[in-house]
Amino acid sequence: MIAVPPAVLAVAERLPGDRPAYVYDLAGLDAHAGAVRRALGDVELYYAVKANPDAEILRVLARHVDGFEVSSGGELAHVRAVAPEMPVALGGPGKTAAELAQAAGVARLHVESPNELRRLLDLGGGPVQVLLRLNLDIPVAGAALAMGGGATPFGMDEHGMRECLELLPAQPRVRLRGVHAHLASGLGAPELLALAGAVLGDARGLGHTEADLEVNLGGGMAVSYTEPATRFDWPAYGSGLRALRRPGETLRVEPGRAMTAYCGWYLTRVIDVKRVHGQTFAVVTGGTHHLRTPVTKGHDQPFAVVPGPENRPREEPVTIVGQLCTPKDVFARQVPASLAPGDVVAFAMAGAYAWNISHHDFLMHEKPAFHYV
Repeated sequence: MIAVPPAVLAVAERLPGDRPAYVYDLAGLDAHAGAVRRALGDVELYYAVKANPDAEILRVLARHVDGFEVSSGGELAHVRAVAPEMPVALGGPGKTAAELAQAAGVARLHVESPNELRRLLDLGGGPVQVLLRLNLDIPVAGAALAMGGGATPFGMDEHGMRECLELLPAQPRVRLRGVHAHLASGLGAPELLALAGAVLGDARGLGHTEADLEVNLGGGMAVSYTEPATRFDWPAYGSGLRALRRPGETLRVEPGRAMTAYCGWYLTRVIDVKRVHGQTFAVVTGGTHHLRTPVTKGHDQPFAVVPGPENRPREEPVTIVGQLCTPKDVFARQVPASLAPGDVVAFAMAGAYAWNISHHDFLMHEKPAFHYV
């Protein structure tokens, strides 16, 4: 079982009724973000808002990051409302005309294709600082998700990059500052450093004439849901990036999940425990319409049990499921646990791609409460 921080445990012990709740450990997030900041040194740190845009989380992270990365006009408006002074980078495929029209107001725009650049140039308006998104054709072994490394909808190959470079010198409004490359997610520090070396080699070979080349290496830092105590090696990554950097270059990273996953907890209450064809199932309030991560990533969500006053049943393999009318509504399969109706189950690592990526309105159950500690 995973250890529950005392402040989160206090919320779990007084959880009212059957309404699930998210608890965000802001003190833990603050400590973690500070450690990441120190490990990276002068490598720039942006937070990928898509991982969790909760306003309180953004306010904590704003103390430690150099900026926020957003992937839509909606995220951009949200960040500006919460942290109006923070620099923002706007990325993502399929930008609308309205989103491109806001490019002059952001610190960096990540251009996905020659056609997107042409649309930007045709809009006119104020000056825009851009990074071209590079998609290298290189092996990306062991990644949980691959956004590059071959034929994907993200970024440009060498031909697309060259086409963009031919468009830029003919006009003064859009200034090229460098390259963006987010190739994969779920990698350790050695693998990400190897990719960084390849990206830097290509970025330096593009003929960029500015002395202050910027290279945004994206995120993708591994988060293990099967081994929650195992963390990404930020000190090794930071020192490795500084060793790869040449004088005059700015390196930037954009972690999301690896920043906030550990600060979030999802609390549910056991409604029923039953045996069906020789297997034990615990049905809890809420479900994967609140915490979609385990079903999408195919893992057992780490958890701890806050037992009620009843006599404890024996520990046995239990499958923990939610309230949805689908066999896919599963948090964990055949995990050893002692569960009884009334117990609170505290699911850990629910601070990224959890509530904000879930299908909240399926079956129209009550939405969870939110607590900040």
